Amino acid sequence: MVTVIQAYRFALDPTAGLHSALRSHCGAQRYAFNWGLARIRVNLDQRAAEKTYDIPEDQLTPPVSWSAYSLRKGWNQGKDEVAPWWAENSKEAYSSGLANLAAALGNWVGSTSGKRRGQGVRFPRFKGRRSGLSCRFTTGAFGLADDRRHVKLPRIGVVRTHESTRKLARHVERGTARIRSATVSFRAGRWFVAFSVEITRADPVPTRPESVVGVDLGVKSLAVLSTGEIIPNPRHLETAQRELRRLQRQAARRTGPDRRTRREPSARWRKTQARITRLHAAITNVRRDGLHTLSTRLVRTHGTVVIEDLNVADMTRNRRLARHIAGVGMAELRRQIEYKATWAGVHVHVADRWYPSSKTCSACGAVKAKLRLGERVYRCDACGLVLDRDLNAACNLAALVRCETSSPSCGATVNEPAGNLRKTRAARATGTATGRPAQTSTGQRRRRKATAV
Repeated sequence: MVTVIQAYRFALDPTAGLHSALRSHCGAQRYAFNWGLARIRVNLDQRAAEKTYDIPEDQLTPPVSWSAYSLRKGWNQGKDEVAPWWAENSKEAYSSGLANLAAALGNWVGSTSGKRRGQGVRFPRFKGRRSGLSCRFTTGAFGLADDRRHVKLPRIGVVRTHESTRKLARHVERGTARIRSATVSFRAGRWFVAFSVEITRADPVPTRPESVVGVDLGVKSLAVLSTGEIIPNPRHLETAQRELRRLQRQAARRTGPDRRTRREPSARWRKTQARITRLHAAITNVRRDGLHTLSTRLVRTHGTVVIEDLNVADMTRNRRLARHIAGVGMAELRRQIEYKATWAGVHVHVADRWYPSSKTCSACGAVKAKLRLGERVYRCDACGLVLDRDLNAACNLAALVRCETSSPSCGATVNEPAGNLRKTRAARATGTATGRPAQTSTGQRRRRKATAV
């Protein structure tokens, strides 16, 4: 049994009045965010202007604190003047906007100072009406209703859900779960509520705890397991391309928005864009469901799962394969395997990014110098092994953990396959066409002729 923080998300079915109330709270969150950001930018610009006049540091305008507590305190002092209508919404709407601003500023400071890893984060920008709608509640009367088909939100009231909430309700009734917060969001034309729950999970033990499986992800096949099983790639995005192209051509024929002339889009353009958004949402949901099915089966079957540390961002730079790679969801599958393995007590081994799993022979351990992407069958020049390229890579991934857990006489180290590592030189044709001269004698270097100076 392990205690974790888990999210339960339910689709909402609000009435027209509740829909307006939800939009009002999300707008209040955006207003508080923009108010705090404007206040900080004015302060930063004032201090920067004063520094140009060589004013001492101790005589500059005092800086504004970026903490969520200070921002909330400043909002409470001036909310009657800047937003006389603030009482129409819950105070949590404004608090969530200021908390998001404090987090964004903290990420920017951490990125500029080098303390935050990953890609650089720029200074926060103002949120417009087209930005995503969301609002978070941490206090007040929120939670599940008694009939298991409604949820309660502060100042908004009781909202019906599209599906039953009995799974979460049973945990709350038994005392194994505690709801910490509720986040309302509007995505793809539908309202959702996500409860952050502190829950005690008791996941089943894997059916084969001693089994080690290597997972090689790809585009032709979603995944190839070291057991020989091939998970086909359903290609949801490619299947929906015909309908998607038709809707996009339809939207191009209609009057869309124009920022230069401030032209408003037509009603038919909005309807077509809503259909495109719903189609993308359907593709995303079907892909996520398939990845959940695969990751759950791997974690509940095998005791150790070996995956690769793929650089998906660089892989998508290939314009011929970018759409196909993005449609697989490699990073999402790794994320699901890692957190589900933590719940079930399964070990996840992540191979090094530069480990040559595809170039290494799974039988003798020989490593090829080059292996083109078009070569889908691996042929070893040392031992003569002929095997599917992806299956050979999956077997090498599984061999990493087998060597680590075997006796010390194996002699293997981390990220080394079984056997003796040796490089094989790629065979090149000789002759006039390639410009590569034939070797004069085996095992001897060609000496340069001495030239007279």
